[in-house]
Amino acid sequence: MTTSHSAADRLSRLLTMVPWLLERQGVPLPEAARHFDLSEDELVADLELLFVCGLPGHLPGDLIEAEWDSGRVYLDNADAISRPLRLGLDEAIALLVGLRTLVDVPGAGEREALEGALAKLSAATGDAGHVAGSVRVTLDDSAAEEVLTTSRRARRENRRVHLRYLEPARDETTERDVDPMRVVSIGGHWYLEGWCHRAEDVRLFRLDRVLGITVLDEEGTPPPQAVSRDLDDTLFRPSPTDTLVTLDLGPSARWVADYYPVESAGTNLDGTLRVGVRTADTGWLRRLVLRLGGGAAVVAPAELAAQVRVDAERALHRYRGMSA
Repeated sequence: MTTSHSAADRLSRLLTMVPWLLERQGVPLPEAARHFDLSEDELVADLELLFVCGLPGHLPGDLIEAEWDSGRVYLDNADAISRPLRLGLDEAIALLVGLRTLVDVPGAGEREALEGALAKLSAATGDAGHVAGSVRVTLDDSAAEEVLTTSRRARRENRRVHLRYLEPARDETTERDVDPMRVVSIGGHWYLEGWCHRAEDVRLFRLDRVLGITVLDEEGTPPPQAVSRDLDDTLFRPSPTDTLVTLDLGPSARWVADYYPVESAGTNLDGTLRVGVRTADTGWLRRLVLRLGGGAAVVAPAELAAQVRVDAERALHRYRGMSA
């Protein structure tokens, strides 16, 4: 079997692979590998790369989801590339920025292949390449490459891992044995999803909070009840110790109450929807409110509302500077 690993060929294969798999949900992994003239390991490597592909924003619901643990391949949230690729100028810039960011992500793929694809796309888009070159995206790089590499190796070899894990909400370090299920990047952070023997349930561990990781001799096969959850459900699972944030949502932002778990909901006199959302990390919520423009407002806590105002003023100042 001869497999091309050039950047252009791999990008072309991924763009062809997604529509083909979407039309054949549940296709056996060996059959899909044969169709693309790949080994099963090579196909799995491509499927792992799809986890960091998707729409700009990198919030849950933006990224492609792939599952093959059962021996059959299923894709979800990939409709955006289920049709032939036709890039507009803004899409080309977003893709260039994403490729430049991905080059710096440890373990995301072959650096040479990514740089080759970046060079070809930059040449093809002309002036868009210069515009994209002025944009810089900062990913969370505090998750050591060793932790990411070890997590992926344990998942690939089906081995249990022992974690020393920081619980920031309680400022506590815990010891956990985990059977890895998948490793995924969301919003600039890497996560390990697995069956936690301490909690006796599926848990998601942010890798930059892993203080130590050891691959154990035990087999890491999760029990039958260990089922991967939708990323939006997993990442934003509320806890009683999380910060309670009160939001007012206008008509254009009411979807937030359906997309994220809310603790309370009621209608204000002006027709806006007031919801309570618990979160351990207010960073994503601040970014969400900014994306919603005037469609959402933070009511409480007051310090978070003040932070959002500062974020908005800073973004407006930068926009005015770029427009001048």
